[in-house]
Amino acid sequence: MAEWELRKLRILRTLRERGTVTATAEALHMTPSAVSQQLTNLAAQLGVPLLEAQGRRVRLTDAARLVLAHTEAVFEQLERADAALAAYAHGEAGEVRVGAFSTAVPALVVPAVRALRATHPGVSVRVREAEAAEAYDLLAAGDVDLALSLAAEAPSAADPRFTHVPLLADPLDVALPPDHPLARAAELTLTDLADESWIFGGSGPWSDITRRACEAAGFSPHQGHSASGWAAILAMVEAGMGVALVPRMAAGGRTGATLRELGRDRPVRHVVAAVRRGGESGRAVRRVLRTLRDTADGGAAPV
Repeated sequence: MAEWELRKLRILRTLRERGTVTATAEALHMTPSAVSQQLTNLAAQLGVPLLEAQGRRVRLTDAARLVLAHTEAVFEQLERADAALAAYAHGEAGEVRVGAFSTAVPALVVPAVRALRATHPGVSVRVREAEAAEAYDLLAAGDVDLALSLAAEAPSAADPRFTHVPLLADPLDVALPPDHPLARAAELTLTDLADESWIFGGSGPWSDITRRACEAAGFSPHQGHSASGWAAILAMVEAGMGVALVPRMAAGGRTGATLRELGRDRPVRHVVAAVRRGGESGRAVRRVLRTLRDTADGGAAPV
């Protein structure tokens, strides 16, 4: 098989375009003798004559034109590669793998993906639903590039493996049965609901968040029912089985329960993104992070 050298093929291509060795040398910032030497070496490597004398000038042989006809596709593909690399370097292209907890997927990740498709179609996002422990294991193993979790579930800021980026403070609203006496109250605080039957998980971070919020308001919530999924919790509230604290991201307006915003001291949960330490410098990752932050700023209270 012949030995192909792109630099020498480019010289041959330029000679076809410019017509003379001198003009080719000027275009490529070479000396005429260097151009002639490179083309002589290429002819020897390919085993065919590439130039023939035509008076004081040279012209390409049929073999040279055949060579260039086949290498045009190579030059075209290299141009595409240059363009793709330039887009990647500027954060306009690339794939970013995201691990995100269940409520963050429809509330944050999906709107961000839609926005990226419109503004940066070369950046693709591959989503994997994963709660905090799994998401950070995936991030550490290199199986995702970015993990979304609640700040309360994120590794310590002192963990040298990760860099954390605050995204939003997600307010907690109270979900009431539609016919609840306080569903239309002018103002509502957690203290007003101290005697209610509460619905929340039996353990885990959401149980802790509910208990802490109620205790901060001065009472310990009576747990009437236990559920961990938001669909189940909201269905029970709608059926009049109790009240619940619901993150605004989780409700999304798709419930028959009445959602009421609490007062100035309403509880919030903080959502963070994390990347492997140093990973935030990747252009595509930065683009996705910025879009997630823009989505968060448009949909909830920014951190």
